[in-house]
Amino acid sequence: MKKHITFLALIAALVFSACSREEELSPEELQSLESQGINEIIAKTVSKPWQGEEFVPGKTGGTWNDVINQDPKSFNLLIAEQDSATGAVTGYMLDYLVDYDPLIREWKPRAASFEIRTDEEKDTLDVIYTLRDDLYWTWYESDRRIKVTSDDIIFWYNEIRGDPRFQSSGYYQQFLEMEDGSEARVNIEKIDDLRFVFRFPRIVAEPLLSTNMDIMPRFGYEEAKNQNGVEGVLDLYGVNTDPRLIPSCGRYYLTEYTAGQRLVYKRNPNYWEKDGNGVSLPYPEEEVLRIIPDENTQKLIFQGGEIESYVSRPEDLDELVNNQDGKNRGERGADYTVYNNEGSQGANFWTFNQNPKNKDKPFYDWFTKAEFRQAMSSLLHRERIINQVFRGLAMPKLHFFPETNRYYDEDIRLRYEYDPDRAVQLLSSIGITRDASGIMRDSQGRAVEFSLAIQSDSTVYNDIASIIADELGRVGIKANIRVVDFQKLVEQLFETWDWESLLLALSGSNIFPSQGSNVWASKGNLHMWYPQQESPATEWEARIDYLYNEGAYTVDPAKAKVFWDEYQRIILDQCPLIYLVRVRGFFALNNRWDHRNVYYDNKSGLKLTHVFLK
Repeated sequence: MKKHITFLALIAALVFSACSREEELSPEELQSLESQGINEIIAKTVSKPWQGEEFVPGKTGGTWNDVINQDPKSFNLLIAEQDSATGAVTGYMLDYLVDYDPLIREWKPRAASFEIRTDEEKDTLDVIYTLRDDLYWTWYESDRRIKVTSDDIIFWYNEIRGDPRFQSSGYYQQFLEMEDGSEARVNIEKIDDLRFVFRFPRIVAEPLLSTNMDIMPRFGYEEAKNQNGVEGVLDLYGVNTDPRLIPSCGRYYLTEYTAGQRLVYKRNPNYWEKDGNGVSLPYPEEEVLRIIPDENTQKLIFQGGEIESYVSRPEDLDELVNNQDGKNRGERGADYTVYNNEGSQGANFWTFNQNPKNKDKPFYDWFTKAEFRQAMSSLLHRERIINQVFRGLAMPKLHFFPETNRYYDEDIRLRYEYDPDRAVQLLSSIGITRDASGIMRDSQGRAVEFSLAIQSDSTVYNDIASIIADELGRVGIKANIRVVDFQKLVEQLFETWDWESLLLALSGSNIFPSQGSNVWASKGNLHMWYPQQESPATEWEARIDYLYNEGAYTVDPAKAKVFWDEYQRIILDQCPLIYLVRVRGFFALNNRWDHRNVYYDNKSGLKLTHVFLK
C-alpha cells in the first residue's frame, strides 16, 4: 500500500463511474432492483483478494495500453500534490520509503529500511531510515546517473514541504502539539549519505505514517528555489518540458507527451525492485496512456481490445460480463476477465461551506448550524442513490472508520439516516419552516436555496446531485446544481473559498485513525468547510483537535480507543462531511496478460505490479 501519509490528497474523480440518470422509482421498484440480477452478475465475475501470496516470476515485453481522463497540469512534483492528473503521471517516476501491509497490519521496508527508537523517560522518539544502496536518478537513453541520498529527502522535507509558502499538504504533518499546548516540529537530521533520522519531540503511535515520503530529487528544485523562490519551483518542469529531461527513480521514464492525445513511458532498467529470478520490474517494456475523457469511448476501445483494462460502470456490467469471451463483439472483440471486490472503504461526500469569508451570505447562517447539516443528512436518500445510480451494487457509508481500521466499531455509526420528517423537525428547531406555498424559509423570511457544485467530468456526481436536489425539493429547499471544472473546484477550496455546497471525494480510507491531519484538524489546509483556522471556530472542532492529538500520541490501543471512539462520534454527529455510499468495484482485464499475479480487493486495492504477457 502506497504512502500511508497523514493527509488525504484531493482526487479528481471517484473510484467508480456512473450511469445515466433514471426516472424516479417507487419503493417497491427500488426493493426489486436491490436484489435483481446482483447475484447473477457477481457469479459471472472473479473474486480474487490478495492473501499475501508470492508473485510468480514473469517475463519482460509488450506494451501496456491504458487511458487517463485528462491532461496533466504540469510534471512538477509539488503541483502533483494538489493536481491528481499531474500526480498520476509523475507517480510512474517516483518511489517511496516504506510500505504497509493491511493484511498483517505491519510496515515493511521498500526503498528504505527503518528503525524506531523510543526514550520513554524523555518521551521522545526517533525514526532512523536507511536508503537502499542501489537507488539512482537516471534519464531515458542517457548514461547520466545520480545517486539518491539523504540530501534529497532532507531538502524536500525542510525546503519544500517545510516551507509554508508552498502550501504543501505535507507541511501540517511536521508539527506536533505538546502536552502544554505548544507546538513543536518533527525535525530531520542527516546521519550519512544513506541514513537520516526524524526526531519526534514526543512519542506518537504511528511515526512511520507521517514520515513515509515519495523520494523526490534535490537537484533542479533547489537551484530553482535559490534563484527564483516559490515561483521558480512552481515553474519547473511545465508541460512544455521535454519529458526526456525529467529524471526517474521509479519504474518508468516518461518519453513522450502529446497534449490531448497520449503519454508514453519506457521501462526503467535501473529500477531496484526485482522478481525471484532477478528480473527488474516492471515487466511491460512500454506503457501508453491515451487521454480520453469520455467514459463511453473508454468502454468501447476496451471492448475492441485497444486498451488492457477497464473499471466498469454499473450500466455496463451486463454487457461486460456476458461478452467476456469476445464472441459477441465481432472480429475485434476483446477476450477478457471481469473481477469484483467487496466495496471500496472510502466514499464520496457532501459538504457545506462554513468559512466566515461568506458570513454576509444567507447560506452561512444555515450551514454553520449542526441541526441544518443533520437535516441534510436526513434528506440524503442513500438507498435511492444505490439503486438508481449504482444498480444496487453499493452500500451506505454510515461509519467513519472502515473495517480495516483497528478502531472501527460497528456501534459507532451515523444517527441521521434518511428520514424527511426528522429533517423537517430539525430545520424547524432552528427557525426554518415551510410557508403557505411549501417553500422553506428561515426566521428572516429568506428562501432556503443554495448551489451544489459537482465536477464536470463525472456523470456519477450529476446523477447523485439530481437525486439530492429532488429530495430537497420535496421539503421546499432548492439546490441549484453547478457543473464546475475540477481545477476550478480545487481553486475554490484552496484559494477563493467562494463555493456553497459540493460533492467530492478524498483518496485514502482512514486505515489509520490519524490519517487526515490536514482535513480534520481545524488549522488544516483541507479542513474544507473552514480551512486554516487560527484557533478552532467551534467547541466541537476544538474537541476534535484535542482527541486527534491524544489518540495519535497514545500507544496503548485500549487507551487510545477511548479517544478515537469519541472522535468518530463527534464527526458523525456534527456532519461536516456527509458520506454517501461505498461502491462495489468491477475491473476487467484483457486475457492476453497472465493473470496469476493479479489481485483485486477492498483492502489492498488492485495489484497489477507484476502483470506480464502470456
